[in-house]
Formats: sequence, C-alpha cells, structure tokens
Amino acid sequence: MGGTQARTQAIRARRDGRGGLGNTLSGIAVAIGFVLFLGGFVWGALVYQPYTVPTDSMVPTVRPGDRVLAQRIDGGEVRRGDVVVFTDTVWSNSPMVKRVVAVGGDTVSCCGQGGRVTVNGKPLDEPYVDREGDGAAAAGTTTFEVKVPEGNLFLMGDRRGGSLDSRAHLQDAGQGTVPRSAVAARVDALAWPSMRMLERPQVFAALPGGTSAPGPLRLQVTAVLAGAALVLLGGAYGPLARLLGRGRGRAGSDGR
Repeated sequence: MGGTQARTQAIRARRDGRGGLGNTLSGIAVAIGFVLFLGGFVWGALVYQPYTVPTDSMVPTVRPGDRVLAQRIDGGEVRRGDVVVFTDTVWSNSPMVKRVVAVGGDTVSCCGQGGRVTVNGKPLDEPYVDREGDGAAAAGTTTFEVKVPEGNLFLMGDRRGGSLDSRAHLQDAGQGTVPRSAVAARVDALAWPSMRMLERPQVFAALPGGTSAPGPLRLQVTAVLAGAALVLLGGAYGPLARLLGRGRGRAGSDGR
C-alpha cells in the first residue's frame, strides 16, 4: 500500500515538473546564470568607470552630457588613436577627455596636405574629426611642429575648431604634451543616451606600436545577458512543466 502511494506521488511530481532530470538541469541553469550575471556586473565594476563629458570638444565622437564607460588602465598601455581620460593640473583640475594623436618619439605637425595633421611626416586621414562648421579644417588654424618627449602624449579633441587641447599649451613645458602617468582610463563605449562601442581608428594601425586591443566590455555584456537568459529559462521550466503535466493529466482523464 505504502509503495503504491509513493509511486503515485512520484508520478504526480513528474507530471507537475517537481522532479526528474529536467528539474535538476533547470536548477543548474539558474545557478550558472546567477554566476554569469553577477560575475559580469562585478567584473565590469572593477574594470570600468563611468564619466560624464561636459564639453563639446570631442564632437562628433562624444557629445556634451554623454555618459561614457572608460577602462581603468595604466598610462603605459595607451596607443595612438585612443580616447583617454586624464588629469593634468596645468590644463585643469578636473578629468578631461581627448584623443591621443602622437606618443613619445613622434613628431606631430600641422598642417599637411588638405590641412591634415601629420605624424612622422605621414598625413593622417582622420574619419572621426568633426568637419562641419568651425571644424572644417582637420587641425584647426594653429600651425605647429612638436617632437613629443618620451613618456608623453600629444592630445587633441575631435572638434578641432573648438577644442582646448595640446595646441593651446604649446608654450608650456613639454610643448603641450601630457605625461602618460596622467592617464586614468581609456574610453571604450558610450553608455547614455546612446549605446555603442568606440572603434579603434585604423589610421594609426600601420605606425609602430599599432592601436590598442579592445577592452573586455563586449565579453562582460555577453556574460550578463547570457546569465539573465539562463536564470529566466531555468526559472520558467518548473511552472511550464507543471502546466504541461496538468494538461496531459486532464487529457488522460478525458480519454478514459
């Protein structure tokens, strides 16, 4: 009698989705999902820091009020073309966002063919530069030639006609360059109000040192989304299995 009752309860449990391999797998999926979801968030918080850009000096790449995600890096990791967050007290006491155009050992000058900036004698084709309005000239109107000291960076805004950057500090020590140690982070993506990754400009790829590798943000977002999907699917298994089990039970009763 007791054995029959136990078998009946087991059958009902399987029909309701409360037992069996499916229930075990759904539990594993939920556990893995939580690990991926929380792990992706924690990893992102450790690697990235949000910043709000207050000025229009990086238009059209970054607009005033945009929220960006910047990877915490050492200044030694910076490559040409990177959009970096840095603090230099000669420029400002607040963090600033500019693009690295030249690194230590480079000779950067203005202006080459078509008003373009040149690095080591090579005119740069810079697709990210604002060429509308007062940004029509890629380098603005300032003529210069700077040999960048080792360990320093020459920085410019993408809105060349309205950016206070290395060109505005040519008379300072270092001719407007900034030490690598001043860099705190490299911008990898826009987070708000638009959401997109910043691609590494290929114009610098052929120069010594090339461009920097993408940060881990895509992998972190993938982990968070995959974790959320596993949690939702695993959590939905039990209710769906119970609903289907009850439907089969009613169908069987009607068949008798």
